[in-house]
Amino acid sequence: MTCFGLCLRGNASPPHNHVVEIDEEISTIENARVYNYKELRDATEDFCPMNKIGKGGFGFVYKGRLKDGKMAAIKVLSIESRQGAREFLTEIKVISSIEHENLVKLYGCCAEGDHRILVYNYLENNSLSQTLLGGAHSSLQFSWKTRTKICIGVARGLAFLHEEVQPYIVHRDIKASNILLDRDLTPKISDFGLAKLIPADLTHVSTRVAGTLGYLAPEYAIRGQLTRKADIYSFGILLLEIVSGRCNMNKRLPIEEQYLLERAWRLFKKGELIQLVDGLLGDDFNVDEACRFLKVSLLCTQVLPKSRPSMSTVVKLLTGEMEVDDEEITEPGMLSDLVSLRNKKNTSSGSLSAGSGKQVDSSPSASMTTHGTMNTTMTHGTMTFTTIDDRDS
Repeated sequence: MTCFGLCLRGNASPPHNHVVEIDEEISTIENARVYNYKELRDATEDFCPMNKIGKGGFGFVYKGRLKDGKMAAIKVLSIESRQGAREFLTEIKVISSIEHENLVKLYGCCAEGDHRILVYNYLENNSLSQTLLGGAHSSLQFSWKTRTKICIGVARGLAFLHEEVQPYIVHRDIKASNILLDRDLTPKISDFGLAKLIPADLTHVSTRVAGTLGYLAPEYAIRGQLTRKADIYSFGILLLEIVSGRCNMNKRLPIEEQYLLERAWRLFKKGELIQLVDGLLGDDFNVDEACRFLKVSLLCTQVLPKSRPSMSTVVKLLTGEMEVDDEEITEPGMLSDLVSLRNKKNTSSGSLSAGSGKQVDSSPSASMTTHGTMNTTMTHGTMTFTTIDDRDS
């Protein structure tokens, strides 16, 4: 697990002209401070293993102290990653020009020689996937008040990206491992390597599918059609995870409980949503508020994108400024919807194992098998994943 959910994927070594192109592009980005390699090496005590706070398939994250005394999370991109270099640029372009309480803050970057490094503010309490949902024990206590603070904070951060920035930003990988927590457990959306900037005059863009299975909106996973509604779907899944204290899929549970969204829908139809609230909270939570949050999650995950609320509306629903109308809640778009496509398509080019927290980078037009395997109709190489541990609750 990595502090910043390293999303820098690929294995090919970048050619020299590709490195030059990156250097040139960085020089054109406003508000991007450029650090020299020696400064970052000194900050991390020569990238000492003791300062390593995160590891991914495409690099490491180190804790370091900069010359001005600030603590920083220093994210080092593996030299071998060509696709990671593209995402390195994307992340700088997206995050260097914006600032919000619920977004990570980029201090700057290093692009010296073959070195590709991002420098972020250091966040003391890591990610939701490691603390609230992870298999490892955490000393943090996630009271109901803390959970509401996190849910509303992430919603406000997404509303900012979707509605206050021009061109607006679709994150494409909203999930528990990309929500970091500071000392006060204020949530910060991180890892903008997959983000798309979309001009206001476009209703959507068609793009290859990239993100994490379990959080992918059906219309995006199937057709590669990307809108802000894809982020809203992912947020709905995250909201369910925070309230329930478990990952969106857990194969260790009985079959009827393995898929969190499907279980939520069944409980909603029976009027028993309250059963989904994390048992670790005991009776120490607001019943009406918890039910409202769970209903908002169902609104966000409806199968029809146009039925999902905007993120600014989601904020108002979560804070109680607006009431949730049960009549507006329709069946969500679930993993089983993708599985059903197996009966219509019988393709075999490329495959991946479905599951909570597993990275996907594929082409549009995909179908699922009954064993949770996605078959793509176009060949764009092998797909690989990063596993997130499930909690047994």
